[in-house]
Amino acid sequence: MALALYVTDIGSPSDVGIVLASHAVPLVGFLLIGGVWADRLPRHLVVVTTDLIRFTLHALLATLIFTGAVEIWHIAVIEAAFGTAEAFYRSAYTGLVPQTVPEEEIQPAKAAFGTLETVAEFVGPALATALVLGVSPGFAFALDAATFLASAAFLVRLRPRERGEPTERTTVVAELRDGWTEVRSRPWVWAIVGAFSLTLLVSFGPWMTLGPTVSLEQYGTRAEYGILTSVMGAGTIAGALIGFRWRPRYPMRTGMLLALPFPVAFGLFAVGVPAAVLVGLFVLSGTGIALFGIWWETALAERIPPHMLSRVTAYDWMGSLALLPIGYVLAGPLGEAVGATEVLAVGSAVALATLTASLLVADVRRLERVREAGASRLRG
Repeated sequence: MALALYVTDIGSPSDVGIVLASHAVPLVGFLLIGGVWADRLPRHLVVVTTDLIRFTLHALLATLIFTGAVEIWHIAVIEAAFGTAEAFYRSAYTGLVPQTVPEEEIQPAKAAFGTLETVAEFVGPALATALVLGVSPGFAFALDAATFLASAAFLVRLRPRERGEPTERTTVVAELRDGWTEVRSRPWVWAIVGAFSLTLLVSFGPWMTLGPTVSLEQYGTRAEYGILTSVMGAGTIAGALIGFRWRPRYPMRTGMLLALPFPVAFGLFAVGVPAAVLVGLFVLSGTGIALFGIWWETALAERIPPHMLSRVTAYDWMGSLALLPIGYVLAGPLGEAVGATEVLAVGSAVALATLTASLLVADVRRLERVREAGASRLRG
């Protein structure tokens, strides 16, 4: 949020796309390598290392802003390094969470993690909006840097439990191939990853790049963009709390249905539906995405061999994010050429159709939670 608002202020929508793509391209490019090394090394130490790197990078960005020396290319280079570190972090943390609790507590652990994360997603956009527009963008990035330092201080003391068989060391290529075999053998995994890949390209990319511009055009202020993003964050908090208890029999079917309001909210924002009307929809959208995320990560943790979990989740992250940099880069020029409103509205309609189409895959509809699947086999 701070990046989108700040770069919009000092540059153009195309500059926003370039900066966001600078972060996303190395993030996607290094995810698979990050997954291999997260399965090889102690995952909590991988997370600590990436936290320290990201602390250094955003502390540098804050310093450049405070001194008035920052330029767009500085931000792009810093975010490229930030995205590289994040690639290793994402693969490691997904495999780390199940190592901290007993097997039967994986979903509540995911919900607990999701609750804290969504509180940050709720507070973060509002705080970023207030700091960037009301105080100084430098304070937004300084605060962000400090959070990574705090994270490293906590996690360096963590002692995760052993889980599953140790990974047999082969070549990086062979281990990547093993991870791909796990993904390819599960239609529910590749269908959902593919659906979100296209959704992020045509809807989330334009939302991040053009959202502040659309907000200014439709509502007369960029703050509306930040406010509605925070409202969505409030919905994700509700979803994370619900996720402690709600364990639907068919988690992927239920999760994909609850994800449908996500592109609808962006599309209605684009066409200028009154903000007061959008509040409820953005709350519902956040709730649905949070619940889907909890059930998705729980299903992966329960069904993927533990020693391959980071590699499989790396394919998940890479597949979901692979097209996002293209969305960032194209959204700005397209918005300038045909209109920001049109790009965001049409993209959101395509995203809605894509997420709906994923439900045509039988495994997405029929995948049962682990307990129910075991009971079904016993009955059969």
